[in-house]
Amino acid sequence: MDAKILIVEDEAGLVKALQDRLRKEGYTVSSARDGAAGLELAAGENFDLIILDLMLPKQSGLTVCQKLRQSGWTAPILMLTARRQTMDKVVGLRTGADDYLTKPFQMAELLARIDALLRRAGNQAAPAPLARYQFGPLRIDIRSTEVSRDGQVVNLSAREFQLLRYFVEHRGATLSREELLREVWGYDALPSTRTVDVHVAWLRQKIEADAKNPRLILTVVGLGYKFAG
Repeated sequence: MDAKILIVEDEAGLVKALQDRLRKEGYTVSSARDGAAGLELAAGENFDLIILDLMLPKQSGLTVCQKLRQSGWTAPILMLTARRQTMDKVVGLRTGADDYLTKPFQMAELLARIDALLRRAGNQAAPAPLARYQFGPLRIDIRSTEVSRDGQVVNLSAREFQLLRYFVEHRGATLSREELLREVWGYDALPSTRTVDVHVAWLRQKIEADAKNPRLILTVVGLGYKFAG
């Protein structure tokens, strides 16, 4: 990865932990300890994503987010908040944040959300996907919504096909259950992670040679799934 990330956070320990982990993941990372400094850095460099704390010295995260959006800044903003009130999250999203994460959080969840936001931002300018795919004996025609294996038609429900299409068009990327719920089901909240798990199980039964030992839809422990075709 070569994405550039700006962390705007006043907790020194958290900043160091985030910098160390993100750099290990291959990101280029800069940081600012208050809202004013964060705005100045964002204005002077091209960042692919900002991790922005809600409560900051000098200027709040909400103010920083609002000013960035008003200036035409379009890259994803992931807001961090120690508060649990729903209104804080709603205001943040309405101000222009793309996602939020409540402290304390697991680093794996943060990484999954960053990955999803960067991928979604990149796909906005990506060329149109292919209409047909071939993965060994599995053939997928997006336009006709036809799937076959070894020449035999595979009957998928509409949701199963939508899920398979999302996997295929994001092959090689680790997709969190939350992202799949949001992008395939259209859920903004997380009603049940089992929804994704059950549909993945059904899909494996239909497209894998051995559903118990899948080679196409792989489980990434603690993060979600990956299409390895």
